[in-house]
Amino acid sequence: WLMSDNMHHQWLLLAACFWVIFMFMVASKFITLTFKDPDGYGAKQEPLILTAVTKVEEVHVPEEKHWPEEFQPTGKAFSGNLIRQPLVHMERLELLRNVCRDTALRDLSHTAVSKFVLDRIFVCDKHKILFCQTPKVGNTQWKKVLIVLNGAFSSIEEIPENIVHDHEKNGLPRLSSFSDSEIKKRLNLYFKFFIVRDPFERLISAFKDKFVHNPRFEPWYRHEIAPGIIRKYRKNRTETKGLQFEDFVRYLGDPNHRWLDVQFGDHIIHWVTYVELCAPCEITYSVIGHHETLEDDAPYILKAAGIDHLVSYPTIPPGITVYNRTKVERYFSGISKRDIRRLYARFEGDFKLFGYREPDFLLN
Repeated sequence: WLMSDNMHHQWLLLAACFWVIFMFMVASKFITLTFKDPDGYGAKQEPLILTAVTKVEEVHVPEEKHWPEEFQPTGKAFSGNLIRQPLVHMERLELLRNVCRDTALRDLSHTAVSKFVLDRIFVCDKHKILFCQTPKVGNTQWKKVLIVLNGAFSSIEEIPENIVHDHEKNGLPRLSSFSDSEIKKRLNLYFKFFIVRDPFERLISAFKDKFVHNPRFEPWYRHEIAPGIIRKYRKNRTETKGLQFEDFVRYLGDPNHRWLDVQFGDHIIHWVTYVELCAPCEITYSVIGHHETLEDDAPYILKAAGIDHLVSYPTIPPGITVYNRTKVERYFSGISKRDIRRLYARFEGDFKLFGYREPDFLLN
């Protein structure tokens, strides 16, 4: 009986040893699988190089090259020359690169980095930031942020509204005001961003702002631009009412619109394409914000640029950035499919580059 009890204990001990060894093997395998890929996204996930360059391909600025102090990049965005961006921002930049490479869309996605483009880009040398202005997507607030960063005012609340767009007084130099070599250095080294919005909703906002409400009282829109569009594009010549959205759409969708644009001059920046404004396929931007997600994008941009501890983006009223599908459909409801298709053809590059869907009312 004693021997039998002894063997029973030995078997129990042996079983316990096997159980411990088995659990150790399972735990070891789990640890290996867990820490094999520190990024958690597998081989497809690669950090983006955000050294700013003036072409689509990624280029590293050699670290051993010593630029003058005023051109040294600063901010968290350039830490170690790498940024592990949230997936949504990585996807936006990847989409942009892919569309820029699409030869079928080249005429709609590429433009020269001309003085017109450089005039749209505002400079903050103190914090190594470039901001490209794309009207009707909250630019006034971003200008205020840069005005404070440049030191013209100590807080956003102190900036008078009439100063924001007065480029003689707001302390915001344009990139075009620098020499060619200084422009190139800033494009290569600075943190660069701009904001986009659904292209058709942006056009509605521009139409309302300039031809309906005109809050800053810019009379040339109603007294010079509107009559010019009406004379050329209104179908019913007996109508005497002011510029209608249908007239506006017909003008913008005309492949030969440029002859009228030349007469209007710089006023047309409110409805030219993002491609023409910011040259996103020629200039490698660090971040592209979307108006529809500005509540998340604004803090991210400030953090990525390394200035979130210095300034905050002004409070966004609830619902103001939400895409209003009903409003867009209402504005386009009385317009012919032909005119809408011609309008889309002009802005197709903006739709494709920034991931906006072709409107449903064009597909039906």
